[in-house]
Amino acid sequence: MSKTVHIIGGGLAGSEASWQLAQSGVAVTLYEMRPTRKTEAHVTDGLAELVCSNSFRSDDAETNAVGLLHAELRDAHSLIMRCADTHQLPAGGALAVDREGFSQAVTQELENHPLVTIKREEVTHIDPDWAHVIIASGPLTSPALSEDILKMTGHDKLAFFDAIAPIVYRDSINMDVCWEQSRYDKSATGGDGKDYINCPMDEARYHTFIDALIDSETADFKEWEQDTPYFNGCLPIEVMASRGRETLRHGPMKPRGLTNAHNPTVKPYAVVQLRQDNALKTLYNIVGFQTKLKYGAQADILRLIPGLEDARFARLGGLHRNTFLNSPSLLAEDLSLKTARHIRFAGQITGVEGYVESTAIGLLSGLFTAAQINHQQLALPPMTTALGALLAHITKNANMDTFQPMNINFGLMPEIGQTDVQLVDAETGEKLRGKARTFAKKRARQTGFTSRARQDFASWKPTALIG
Repeated sequence: MSKTVHIIGGGLAGSEASWQLAQSGVAVTLYEMRPTRKTEAHVTDGLAELVCSNSFRSDDAETNAVGLLHAELRDAHSLIMRCADTHQLPAGGALAVDREGFSQAVTQELENHPLVTIKREEVTHIDPDWAHVIIASGPLTSPALSEDILKMTGHDKLAFFDAIAPIVYRDSINMDVCWEQSRYDKSATGGDGKDYINCPMDEARYHTFIDALIDSETADFKEWEQDTPYFNGCLPIEVMASRGRETLRHGPMKPRGLTNAHNPTVKPYAVVQLRQDNALKTLYNIVGFQTKLKYGAQADILRLIPGLEDARFARLGGLHRNTFLNSPSLLAEDLSLKTARHIRFAGQITGVEGYVESTAIGLLSGLFTAAQINHQQLALPPMTTALGALLAHITKNANMDTFQPMNINFGLMPEIGQTDVQLVDAETGEKLRGKARTFAKKRARQTGFTSRARQDFASWKPTALIG
């Protein structure tokens, strides 16, 4: 039993860590407290349940850091990415999944693995007899375990709010007002460029909507929630509206790249987009509309959106508190606790933000633990890769005094040298100017990061530890 790894939390990170260890020949006991103890955000008892959006964001590995991380995870035989690909839904250039099918697939794979034991029970403290532990309890870590972690780390936990977007029944959307189109008609391979449902707003309707948001009744904060900062990547719509009347129109409601099929000559002032949320196409989530509005006010305000006047909601938005460690001060480069090297952390509790980022840290925690148990050496992934940049940020590169959750982005990677940019139009031979020149330089920089990363990842890839 000394080689058994005890993993706390059956979310994305815990599930991925379990898979990597089991594929490396290491026995795993995975603890998931649901359904014995429910959380504020989960609905099912499935492993790897997606509680916010159903999107893993951009799948473009050539010009996008998130898409690059997708590619690296696939190369590392990620269970989460394999199940996501299997249950992919149309979402333009993004990777969106059928929530239920995805979760069921992850659950089945782990339940059927001979080296994985799943225990449905709450872990309230770390057993001192456990030789190897990965804590992947996520942003909704139970109070009892949170207290034990606090005692272990000797540091106060930081916290931020994460808000959940509403989900609408497809048959309640008025398609005489709305239309189907991806931004700039972009779609995944084989798609038709109609991955989103779009609800147009003219200027008057937009400002009526903003007024309602600003005047709306929001959920009250509990005493322990006071002064807890939001994560900027997941701001509630009413908070965005309060920061300026045009904020939403330049954020999730931007009209760029869209043409109203019912009135092509009139450009919408703002557009609300809905994205397919299940394989049956019966549910659509409102993109970027996470909210902490009270349910009654929320439904009334959302029905101000053109095409959603008679909307029925499968789920209204909500708010929950996310907790995370000050990882740069607490964790070594292999994700182990500096004061207890047999304990590792993984997922959002380490201060990464996003499904793919949580999966990545789960994968690395599993690989590092497998290497330790099998008496192997696993070099750190190069900082020029998405995996390496994310790991370095949370363990050593971020300022521990101002540490906040972070998505993967090119800013976490070492700068690339001057890239050769074709500044001449390929067809006319004329020099590129203005926006065309700026775009060419930007794209060259992006592909410079990704091509370097793909090459360096191929050299690092820990094939000896991956089944």
